[in-house]
Amino acid sequence: MATHTEQTAPWWPLAAVGAGVIALCYGFARYAYGLFVPRFTETFGLSTAAVGVLGGVSTAGYGVGLLLAPKVSAHSARGTVLLAGTAATTGLALMALAPDVVVFGAGIAVAGGSAGLVSPGVAQLIGETVGDGGQARAQTWANTGTGLGLAASAFTPLVAFGWPVIWAAFAGLGVAMTLVAWRTLPRTQPAEAALGKTPGLTPLVLNSVLIGVTSAPYWTFSSSRLTEAGLGPAAATWCWFTIGVGGLLGGLAGRVAERIGLPAANLTTWTLAAAGIALLALPNPGLGGALVSSALFGCTYMALTGLCIVWAARVSPARPARGVTWSFVGLGVGQTAAAPLAGAAASAIGLGPVFGLTGLFALLAWAQLIPAARAVPRP
Repeated sequence: MATHTEQTAPWWPLAAVGAGVIALCYGFARYAYGLFVPRFTETFGLSTAAVGVLGGVSTAGYGVGLLLAPKVSAHSARGTVLLAGTAATTGLALMALAPDVVVFGAGIAVAGGSAGLVSPGVAQLIGETVGDGGQARAQTWANTGTGLGLAASAFTPLVAFGWPVIWAAFAGLGVAMTLVAWRTLPRTQPAEAALGKTPGLTPLVLNSVLIGVTSAPYWTFSSSRLTEAGLGPAAATWCWFTIGVGGLLGGLAGRVAERIGLPAANLTTWTLAAAGIALLALPNPGLGGALVSSALFGCTYMALTGLCIVWAARVSPARPARGVTWSFVGLGVGQTAAAPLAGAAASAIGLGPVFGLTGLFALLAWAQLIPAARAVPRP
């Protein structure tokens, strides 16, 4: 099998297509669900508990996709990305056409599975086909597809059409994006079998858990905090859009890591992330402060997850998908554990202090990982 160091193709076309498929799988198939909960509730007569169950079904599908990703991507990284696009399109179509909540839930599960497959698959494909000189940039720019999807879906709840029409349009975009990927993504040979443990994986996973812990309060409660601070639904929509647009800047993290090293890039990004989170601790952040906070959060969240992918590719060059899978499992574990804890803390001390403490934790937690990150091999 040809190694990635022997490839000379430009990195940006692959990164662009990878970002497009990630935008489909995350921005539309996984995260847009939360924007339309009121409409789904009205259509299917859902209770709050049922809404939570459907959210759990999406997460379960995501987990299954993650667990399948290493083996599937080792067989064919290109096939994994195409499978992710197909799953996203199928799930979105099932949701659009669902006659009842059972079929709707099946669509959510399939759509969620696409998100679990896509990032490891894209990371593996880039690792196999992009030379060392552009690999970090390719990985981080492809990862910004999540931000692109968030930005593209932010205003769709304001569209006058019913949600099934919007979901059908999402599925149509999925067909187009998957066809583009099928026509343009390079073919590769099956990856080498992974033997034994992957040295250096533990600090990577711990770093990902910390990203999950510190991002969960923002994903879950930032809109509530804006409402508490006197800002209306329109402001929350603009902030969601700003998170997505800010996330596009997270692609610069790969270039920064190439210039100053992965540990320094990670530390700088964590510091900015802490500042963005802590801005919502201000008694009255106002629309300006909320937009700055959203931009910083979107940029640093995409940068941190992108740097995790770069980290995974360095500790396991032949099998980046394996490290990315475990990294994203850690991210999910951190988010799952932190969301209810943040909710309980908010009930006791209020949302403002929760965001302040989360920002402080982001600063202190990363300091414990600096020695481990310094041991990550350079390309």
